[in-house]
Amino acid sequence: MKLLSGVFLLVLAPLLTVCIDVSLPVDCSNIRAQSQILPTGVYTVYPLGEKSDVQVFCDMESEGGGWTTIQSRMDGSVNFYRPWDEYKMGFGNADREYWLGLDNIHYLTQNQKYELLVYMEDFDQMNATSRYSLFSVDAECDGYALHVSGFADGGAGDFLTPQYGQKFSTFDKDQDAWNLGNCAKSFLGAFWYNMCHSGNPNGIYRLGEDKALQDIGLEWKTWRGRNLSLKIFNMKIRPAQK
Repeated sequence: MKLLSGVFLLVLAPLLTVCIDVSLPVDCSNIRAQSQILPTGVYTVYPLGEKSDVQVFCDMESEGGGWTTIQSRMDGSVNFYRPWDEYKMGFGNADREYWLGLDNIHYLTQNQKYELLVYMEDFDQMNATSRYSLFSVDAECDGYALHVSGFADGGAGDFLTPQYGQKFSTFDKDQDAWNLGNCAKSFLGAFWYNMCHSGNPNGIYRLGEDKALQDIGLEWKTWRGRNLSLKIFNMKIRPAQK
């Protein structure tokens, strides 16, 4: 019986593989490959096949283009102080502020190597970047642990490398390394916190510098310190350059 089952599966295997629609773009780099003249904007991608469609903002200009934006902050129109399930599935609007979702980020980065570009801008229109040649996120069963390496400084400094291996934390799911409490709850954000953070990309959107409440805003310490909340911040990925 086992032998017949094995033979049946071998015969059926070619039929199963033809059901996959390889024309569906997995990310913005696939869309970019279809046409070099497509503009920056919102597109639909399929991180895990036909029924996994999700809208993303594609940056077709920066550093050669083809970047899939996984996080975007620009005006405070979306509340980022959210529970675990919403960070898992994603939220917001791709044409404004949004979080792609930890599941989608994991699906994108599990089967091939990706690089990460972090862009930030303050209220004086000064900007900087941090770039990492390798970026991936584990599955939920592993806490969506962060893997990042190959830092290249574009003026913003390296905040993420010290977070290597950290699991993702929200106010209702504490997975950080701080034994005095929950970083996400204490600093009103959600991220790959350690003990606790030198940056809070998903923190409360505030208007520039304010020393009244330290570490609460949208901050990246290695560029503008703990007291200045940034105006624009986004994280975007694409397949690593070979």
